[in-house]
Amino acid sequence: MIPDSLTVPPSRDRFPQWSQRLSDGASGIVLLHAEHAHTTGEAERLHPWVQAMMRWSVAAHRKTGLYQGAPAVAFALRAAMVPGQPSRDAYGSTLAALDTTITDLVRVRLSHARARQSRGRLPLLREFDLIDGLTGLGAHLLHRDPTDPLLTEVLTYLVTLTQPVTVDGAALPGWWTSTAPTGQPSPQWTRGHGNLGIAHGIAGPLALLALAHRHGITVDGHTEALDTILDFYDDHRVEHARGPSWPATITDPVPAAPLAGDALPDRPSWCYGTPGIARAHQLAGLALGDRARAAAAEHALAACLSAPDQLALLAESTLCHGLAGAVLTAWRAAADTEPGSPLAELVPHLRARLVDALADNPPAGLGFLEGLAGVVLAVDTTAGTEPSASRWDHCLLIAG
Repeated sequence: MIPDSLTVPPSRDRFPQWSQRLSDGASGIVLLHAEHAHTTGEAERLHPWVQAMMRWSVAAHRKTGLYQGAPAVAFALRAAMVPGQPSRDAYGSTLAALDTTITDLVRVRLSHARARQSRGRLPLLREFDLIDGLTGLGAHLLHRDPTDPLLTEVLTYLVTLTQPVTVDGAALPGWWTSTAPTGQPSPQWTRGHGNLGIAHGIAGPLALLALAHRHGITVDGHTEALDTILDFYDDHRVEHARGPSWPATITDPVPAAPLAGDALPDRPSWCYGTPGIARAHQLAGLALGDRARAAAAEHALAACLSAPDQLALLAESTLCHGLAGAVLTAWRAAADTEPGSPLAELVPHLRARLVDALADNPPAGLGFLEGLAGVVLAVDTTAGTEPSASRWDHCLLIAG
């Protein structure tokens, strides 16, 4: 059921670019109405939200990524194409026009990335990540048309991203960044950092490479790139009594010794925590035919989400930082396990906890990643066993 606060769009943008933001704007709320229309056949509230999303000229500047501007609008429109609805043809025509815009955008982004690589410089997170970068744009291409040759160019770029870069005589992973996690220089991050999360780190490229591989789409060096990223995670895995985890960020690409889990792991969120990372590992294991790797990822995911001290860190109910993202990720991962697996057994209990959280403490925001729309989508989708009808969660890179 769609909450009353999300039934009618506002007559004007809540803040600049609100209409075309997937994270916290109209584009993300369109996903809620699109999934509702697909599953119930009730689409009367969908079109007003699509109109709100498109009340301004669609943005496509060089820094545009999946979660804003043309790619966000296109992703939401693809979800909104409900069979049998009169608006389907109009949405399709608009989407076809956006395809050209996004193609041009991806080519520009790739050109800038290649120029940066040719200068031997380290990337910024927004060059390659899921939210702002080429991984997110690649996710859109895979979702929209897996046969698009431009997708193979993005995958080839991600393969080259796994090649080391030498800086001041030291070999660093090709995805290492010289800035803080904010993307800005900082005296607290003088050596830069490696980002391990799925939203902004190398787990995003790992997931996209794995998903493409599972679709039968591979490029030269594809398997080797997956192995390189997985080896990096193996080096930085933290062993706890209950199971392994990974830090959200690191400042040394080469750990001095095996990492012991003396401290409490980071928050088990989709964006930066073990759930998003573990799902990327599971997808990679499945793509490579490495069932042991996939099973280890499933164990890590089940371990972090069955520990009371870990669950207590999920103070929010939202998709990005909170319980909804963790539950949805576990639900998606459980669908790729054997029946009766510990992870599959855990999911109903996690979902019940999420239902209670939504009823008792709904998020103040209305949007997708950090608001009410995303939580409702997670609750409704995980109520069943079938994948989302609109494929709304493909923008999270956890869909199989």
